[in-house]
Amino acid sequence: MPGSAERGEMPYRVLGRTGERVSAIGLGGWHLGLKNVDEQLSIRIVRQAVDRGINFLDNSWDYNEGASEIRMGKALRDGYRNKVFLMTKIDGRSKAEAKRQLDESLRRLGTDRIDLVQHHEIIRYEDPHRIFDEEGAHGALVEARQAGKIRYIGFTGHKDPRIHLHMLEVASAHGFVFDTAQMPLNVMDAHYRSFERMVVPELVKQQIGVLGMKSMANGIILKSGTVTAIECLHYALGLPTSVVITGIESMERLEQAFEAARTFRPMDAAQRSALLAKTKIAASRGEFELFKTTSIFDSTATNPEWLGEEPERVQQLMPQ
Repeated sequence: MPGSAERGEMPYRVLGRTGERVSAIGLGGWHLGLKNVDEQLSIRIVRQAVDRGINFLDNSWDYNEGASEIRMGKALRDGYRNKVFLMTKIDGRSKAEAKRQLDESLRRLGTDRIDLVQHHEIIRYEDPHRIFDEEGAHGALVEARQAGKIRYIGFTGHKDPRIHLHMLEVASAHGFVFDTAQMPLNVMDAHYRSFERMVVPELVKQQIGVLGMKSMANGIILKSGTVTAIECLHYALGLPTSVVITGIESMERLEQAFEAARTFRPMDAAQRSALLAKTKIAASRGEFELFKTTSIFDSTATNPEWLGEEPERVQQLMPQ
């Protein structure tokens, strides 16, 4: 595990080569904006999480039509903003759309600085090329970093580990190394199109902060009947993750996250093998990792306008 320490009820780890100390479990922002979650409850969840030691907060410009960022922004008033490492994501591939989405996120979150902004849903092989085009989103984030609006830059994706590796290759070709990368890391991923096996070693080699998500796949993995929620969180915490992001929509789920942190002990090889053996058959075809095998989780496919326009240079090459 990246250099661990304790703060209150929560272990802290180092975020890649940034030197930032972040909570081993991060609070996922999507659940905070769900229609069945009261706004006051979402604010209470965030503040109690922070008071008890969670300092890594996840969000995205597209979560629940902005409600997730707005609610988190309200929770971060009254001095809470300075207690957290705040992350959000943007979908824009063009420079103009990325800038627009970032500025909107800053307004919703009620802050003049976001600690980490990530390119969201890198799920197509063309996404890296669009982002690193001269008119692409990378330029918008670099300019925002220079202006002090953001501190670090990363990317996320959930579809295929080879696309993550392609993103790293394209970035390298442009002389850039990301600060973080976010991906599904769970007890089933190891068996099917595995980010753990293919991407994590490269991130560790480059000292890029590893952000794990979908440890339970929004509860879908639990429906396999092979593992418990605590086992899912313990497995992800046992990987070289800086942060394991988990969705929390109730005080019970918040308590579950802290229970996982309190009871976590690194697994030995035999314990890890035994846990993976329990999920091997269920995981073999990706049936419980629907984000890899269906388009249900692909919000930018449902809303392609969020990506912005193709570069003008590309458009000019197209036959009229």
